[in-house]
Amino acid sequence: MAARVLRARGAAWAGGLLRRAAPCSLLPRLRTWTSSSNRSREDSWLKSLFVRKVDPRKDAHSNLLAKKETSNLYKLQFHNVKPECLEAYNKICQEVLPKIHEDKHYPCTLVGTWNTWYGEQDQAVHLWRYEGGYPALTEVMNKLRENKEFLEFRKARSDMLLSRKNQLLLEFSFWNEPVPRSGPNIYELRSYQLRVSTQIEVFPFAPLARAIRFRQDGNEAVGGFFSQIGQLYMVHHLWAYRDLQTREDIRNAAWHKHGWEELVYYTVPLIQEMESRIMIPLKTSPLQ
Repeated sequence: MAARVLRARGAAWAGGLLRRAAPCSLLPRLRTWTSSSNRSREDSWLKSLFVRKVDPRKDAHSNLLAKKETSNLYKLQFHNVKPECLEAYNKICQEVLPKIHEDKHYPCTLVGTWNTWYGEQDQAVHLWRYEGGYPALTEVMNKLRENKEFLEFRKARSDMLLSRKNQLLLEFSFWNEPVPRSGPNIYELRSYQLRVSTQIEVFPFAPLARAIRFRQDGNEAVGGFFSQIGQLYMVHHLWAYRDLQTREDIRNAAWHKHGWEELVYYTVPLIQEMESRIMIPLKTSPLQ
């Protein structure tokens, strides 16, 4: 620091000496050279802030994180229902959605369907799996356009909704695949908005993969997903618990396991926003 100050003072003294000694005709060129030199240093400093070396990748991030042995695609739906219509909405969903789930002509499975209990109120959440990826999704959508019962269901449903949105997801390679389970259970959907990054190395997926091992004692891990279409850089974890107190006990017990605190320490700074929903399954949900 002292050397930098001395160089700056020396440059200022030399500049003043040159201005006093140089003819007036040389002063414009001197100022031009000084200004150009300063801009060059500023440009170099700015580039050092924003330009970094990114390792070349030969595959998409999603292919590095998703399961290789399956080509399943998931759709997560959020329906915000008019409060006075929630009971009627649940009734028609329980009548129509299981028929699509059970029909072998549709390459899709209803993984689970819930109402939120804590979190955003009067909300329905549906999770579908498409066996075969995007072609299966397209096939189901085309067949549903010809399904008169579904078209009537969709029309009736539209009068009950305030808003709706969905996301297309892939499942993490290090998570369980969601399978039907008996109840009664409550479910927690934890959603994480990650900070956008161009390097997979700074994603929290590797720590999360290790963290899952700390949470398998009670078979509470249901599934883990990351978004492909819809709101991007989103991660969803789905958990099942017997009740809220069991959830509290299991989460507190994780802090007593060696390595959990370190994983949280390195993971949390990479999360921009997080949300927790406690959900109750409908009677026809495969996840009870």
